Amino acid sequence: MYEVQQFQQPRMKRDMRRKERTKSFEEQKFQIMNLSNMSLESLPTFSIDLAIITKLDISNNNLEITSLPNSIGCLSKLKVLNASANFIESLPKTIENCRSLEELNCNFNKLSKLPDTIGFELIHLKKLSVNSNKLMFLPSSTSNLVSLKILDARLNCLRSLPEDLENLINLEALNVSQNFRTLPNSIGCFKKLQKLSVEGNPLISPPLEVVEQGIHVVKEYLCQKINSSHESKPKNMSWVRKLVKCEKFNRYMRSRKKPQHEDDDFNVHQFHTINPLSTQSSDFLGMVLPQRPFPRHHRSSSIH
Repeated sequence: MYEVQQFQQPRMKRDMRRKERTKSFEEQKFQIMNLSNMSLESLPTFSIDLAIITKLDISNNNLEITSLPNSIGCLSKLKVLNASANFIESLPKTIENCRSLEELNCNFNKLSKLPDTIGFELIHLKKLSVNSNKLMFLPSSTSNLVSLKILDARLNCLRSLPEDLENLINLEALNVSQNFRTLPNSIGCFKKLQKLSVEGNPLISPPLEVVEQGIHVVKEYLCQKINSSHESKPKNMSWVRKLVKCEKFNRYMRSRKKPQHEDDDFNVHQFHTINPLSTQSSDFLGMVLPQRPFPRHHRSSSIH
């Protein structure tokens, strides 16, 4: 009996290990979902828990949909999303709920814009690749992608990049080839930037001769532009100077107040003329004129 128990214990352990390996394989299978190159025209309905998916590849299909479904926001643990080589025109706002996302690949689509607030939520995003689309601008919230290391936006219709990109302190590679004519000065603040691709851009700033000298010269050129723009800006008037100027104005206005005594002199040119014959009463003159040119006891003698 003792020998039977000794024989059964190793067998039970082997069975448990086999079940654990099978379970882990099934979990890994669902965590990485590869639906690429399947000629899909629409995304299938998933029967599994979407929250366990960490990588989703739907590239190289025939997805003739204007946008990814809103249910993409349920992939709370998603780290990599590859939706390249489809016909997608926009990304749903719910993609901001994929807060674990580290890599977003949407190359070769028909994207005309990205969600306006995409940079406020995807703070762990390290790679954003949206080349070969129809983007005319990147949202200003892009400057909040502080973990971003690679930004690929070549072959679009970009007119410019957002000006305040200096927060992208971890950016290492930037590709904006075949786009605009001017690089933002904030690129000069990218200390970790190692690769800058601007081929095919009719650049005015920085000029082509600067670009040909390498990335370090480009960054130095843009940094000098930032410093010169700060120096040329007029300094705002301090609050002390504003108070002094206000006090001078008040003294000037007080000096122009009407005379306090009836015998004080006055300037006739300060008053509007009026035809006294058109008035029906002597009180009307006092209502029209801002200041009385004559004392009250002289008014009756001046109108006949």
